Amino acid sequence: MAAFRSGSILAVLEQLDDLVRADVVLDDGTQIAAAGFTSMLGPVDAGNRVVVNTTGIELGLGTGGVGFLLWNLDGRGPGELGPGHIVKLRYTPWQANVLAAEEPDSPHHAVLATAEDIAAMPVVACGLHSQVAGVAAGIKAARPDALVGYLMTDGASLPLQWSDLVRSLRAEGLVDVTCTSGHAFGGDLEAVNVFSGLVALRHAAGCDIAVTAMGPGVVGTSTALGFSALEQGQLLDAATALGGRAVACLRVSFADERARHGGISHHVLTALRVAARERATVVLPKLGPGEIESLRRQLHEAGVDARHDIVLGDGGAGVALLEEKAVTSSSMGRSLEEIPELFLAAAAAGAVAAGA
Repeated sequence: MAAFRSGSILAVLEQLDDLVRADVVLDDGTQIAAAGFTSMLGPVDAGNRVVVNTTGIELGLGTGGVGFLLWNLDGRGPGELGPGHIVKLRYTPWQANVLAAEEPDSPHHAVLATAEDIAAMPVVACGLHSQVAGVAAGIKAARPDALVGYLMTDGASLPLQWSDLVRSLRAEGLVDVTCTSGHAFGGDLEAVNVFSGLVALRHAAGCDIAVTAMGPGVVGTSTALGFSALEQGQLLDAATALGGRAVACLRVSFADERARHGGISHHVLTALRVAARERATVVLPKLGPGEIESLRRQLHEAGVDARHDIVLGDGGAGVALLEEKAVTSSSMGRSLEEIPELFLAAAAAGAVAAGA
């Protein structure tokens, strides 16, 4: 169960749009890094008494290994109830209402009321949040004028503001519109589910291409099906069901010492073999001949090449654009320089989706 501690704000380190980072000293004298979402917390200042969720710290988590500010005991709270009647984080103490794109009070309700397709829009589905950078850059390198939408699912981090990567991609013009679906929140558009989220990106925002993935913080259990990236197959099927062009981004790494993630991760192989029931386009990145052959062998042994269309894509231009824009992304603690194949695979998927 969750661990809650009380303490005081030592210093407010950073104030961003709906995100605050601070140093906190707990009542036992321990100093921790903490973060909070001001739309749920209200403003905080140095010296304020706060309640902090320290579960991630006590579990030794990576992405979520900070304290999260629950309440400012000296503050005024988040203020007035905002617009919208769709509740996210339902039936928890942190439930909050949003104005979903689909609901009657939304300015987009009329255009979405009967929409059940995305008019052949390409949709790139990823299994890792870090891959969004490569995909978006691959798209923009091939089609600079394309309006790129990012649909963030609720498979990991729920607040979009927790993603420094998306903030950077927005600032550099690589992602144009965001949408948060399910219990994820904080996007330019809010959506009830993945299907309505894709439709909203297409018809409410006018996106040309979408990339979809969970937020930061993947879950794995070293079991056949116990991992959050299994949703990748379901995302591909959703795109196909809506009349879109489903493109799968491969998770490729030659640096991971874990056998199950060597070459093509078993996460994506299982998502394509078990969870994806419709045919999709699977993009292999242009690498060395021996590396490509090894990846093709993995796809064949998993039966993926019999169920999906395997194509070769060039991620070089997308990776070069990431470097030009100085967008920093990492996966499992490894940078682009350490595992270029992961980002080349993502950028290749983006390029193929863009028609390159």
